Amino acid sequence: MNDRAGFALRGRNPDVLTCIANLSNDEVFTPPEFANRMLDTLAQAWAARSGGASIWADSSVRFLDPFTKSGVFLREITRRLIGGLAAEIPDLETRVDHILTRQVFGIGITKLTSLLARRSLYCSKQANGEHSVAQSFASAVGNIWFERVEHTWSDAKCSYCGAPRALFDRESGLENHAYAFIHTNDVKARIRGLFGAEMQFDVIIGNPPYQMTGGGGGTNDSSIYHLFVEQAIKLEPRYISMVIPSRWMAGGRGMDEFRKTMLGNRHLSSLVDYPNSAQVFPGVDLKSGVCYFLWDREHDGDCAVTLVRNQDVVGPSTRTLNEYDVFIRDERAARILKKVLEKDEPSFENLLTGDTPFGLATNFKAFRVGEPGEDEVKVYASSNAGRRSGAIMRSLIAKNTHLIDAWKVLAPQAGPGNSGGHILPDMVLGKPSIAEPNTVCTQTWIVAGPLESQTQAETVARYLQTSFVRFLVSLRKISQHAMKGVYRWVPQQDWNQACTDEELYKRYSLTEEEIAFINTMIRPMEPDGE
Repeated sequence: MNDRAGFALRGRNPDVLTCIANLSNDEVFTPPEFANRMLDTLAQAWAARSGGASIWADSSVRFLDPFTKSGVFLREITRRLIGGLAAEIPDLETRVDHILTRQVFGIGITKLTSLLARRSLYCSKQANGEHSVAQSFASAVGNIWFERVEHTWSDAKCSYCGAPRALFDRESGLENHAYAFIHTNDVKARIRGLFGAEMQFDVIIGNPPYQMTGGGGGTNDSSIYHLFVEQAIKLEPRYISMVIPSRWMAGGRGMDEFRKTMLGNRHLSSLVDYPNSAQVFPGVDLKSGVCYFLWDREHDGDCAVTLVRNQDVVGPSTRTLNEYDVFIRDERAARILKKVLEKDEPSFENLLTGDTPFGLATNFKAFRVGEPGEDEVKVYASSNAGRRSGAIMRSLIAKNTHLIDAWKVLAPQAGPGNSGGHILPDMVLGKPSIAEPNTVCTQTWIVAGPLESQTQAETVARYLQTSFVRFLVSLRKISQHAMKGVYRWVPQQDWNQACTDEELYKRYSLTEEEIAFINTMIRPMEPDGE
């Protein structure tokens, strides 16, 4: 093999793909070490289903990364194939050319990343260039395709990905982030159009873009990673492996149907979950964590689930993913929940209002300072300095009016800090407040009530501060926000008697080991009744 190809394909330290910075939220580069972890999982599954044969020794296997960025998956696949096919194709140059022209394919997500991926794979930004390690490409793009694709606007958004037209209806010189793989109703036809032939891929693997920015950040951003998963399944490969945010397991705007489908998908053979995303992507903070999965067309059964939290590895354990409507990430927590649910008690969720309990937004300021007068109610609002109050006309409140004259508890919608549960032990919930009769509140809180007395309100407030309650909430709360649905597994109690952690652990027959586990997950909160 010529000198330039030999240099390009042998191991080097440092690896340039460990040194480049992420370009944007869409272009988070996968570390080579993690890409290889996913490839190891794939190789093990292939061998188990192929009588021990190595996927890297099969010259007919086709791989597709439909959202390649740095090209790390394609490069590492190629490196493994070069070693695995040495016996079948002894000549190194012939072997490399066969792999690059017949076995590995990619779709760039932007012009820049397509050039980067070609440089990683072909050692040249042009597949047919002078320095390319491939020999027989006729075009500069080789098997890594990229051309600008346009959004399909329906009113103010793209009908395929939901991109806001105001941000992404751009001139041709600017990236519009319309990804070819998901901007089509017929992905098989799209693949034929991209690569010029009927293509059947054995493996689809990679790290898709996660969200389409809505302009405001945070919850205004629409998840799109699930669209790539759905399109990959339509191509009917033998295996699919992707690294995606773990938020789909219990939350995410518009993710209910995807979650239901994924949890019920008996083709998922392996799921590896990292609550702390920095373990996978150093310096990237995804509040839900990230996971990677292996979808196996021939698999029909339960899934091998592994939870990796720093040095603590739980599993792999064989689990039924759709045991509940959301996925419980830790099997130890699932065993505790089962004990609680066995009593079949009414849910605390039934005591709670939804978002914006009295129709007053978080930034509501149209109240006068002071105590309420005739025909007025006290309104609790929040500020940087904490809770504040004022008075507004009672007639302005048209929502949940039955709660105005009752004792109630105000539960913060957002948890303390911004960990999203990946920093342990976690607080999970902010401290609740007691609200007396003739009061309302802004969207900062959701409301538990109506309660019969101040004593009951104080009991409920203390209950919400127990580690027991916050642990059960954490099983459904995968982001910072705590809407009523995260309380679904919290049972109601007798509000006329105090509820302590000790009493609750005894009531639900928790073992010392289970109590110790809860204590590793939940940070103590001093009850203060207010």
